[in-house]
Amino acid sequence: MARIKPKRHGVVTDMTAMCDVAFLLLTFFILTTQFKKPDVESIKPPSSISEKLLPDASLMTINVTPAGLFYFQPVENGTERLQLLDKMAAKYRLPAFTDQEKVAFTKVQAVGVPMGQLKSYLNLPEDQQKAFKAKEGIPMDSTNKQLIDWVQQSLAVNPNYKLAIKGDVTTKYPKVKGLFEGLRDIDFLKFWLITSQESNPGN
Repeated sequence: MARIKPKRHGVVTDMTAMCDVAFLLLTFFILTTQFKKPDVESIKPPSSISEKLLPDASLMTINVTPAGLFYFQPVENGTERLQLLDKMAAKYRLPAFTDQEKVAFTKVQAVGVPMGQLKSYLNLPEDQQKAFKAKEGIPMDSTNKQLIDWVQQSLAVNPNYKLAIKGDVTTKYPKVKGLFEGLRDIDFLKFWLITSQESNPGN
């Protein structure tokens, strides 16, 4: 007598939960991804084989253009930026910044003007600020070290700030050397140098 074979049933997989997880992950990455801001000027850093990553938070940056002009980029924290602005205004005995100027300072990508021109820069329309190209940059020489003051007053707001320096491969060394000496004078000796990735010849 022939055996009766049991009827086979197709397997049905419920993908609802998988779709929910996929959309949750997609939403998370969209909300948390931070895109790199463009440089205020075109800067091509020297190459290296270092694979160390910059810290994500509490990072201030100094940009050095091919012409040797300095820009200072404060940390992203808006509240701490305003504290820094107040400290710099007090140090240079400037009139108090208006609320509009303070709001503009929390949004600037980088500062590239002497303190005496900062108010007029902050009063520029936002599109002009983004397109602004410094003619002299932040002063940094033996008699006028405003760039070092930006770093020092930032550290007065938060001593845990980190510093990264991004210079162009064609920047003259004496300019960078003067910056290093200025940082040494305030006993700030640990910072990162931003470089472009070069293939490791050992690999």
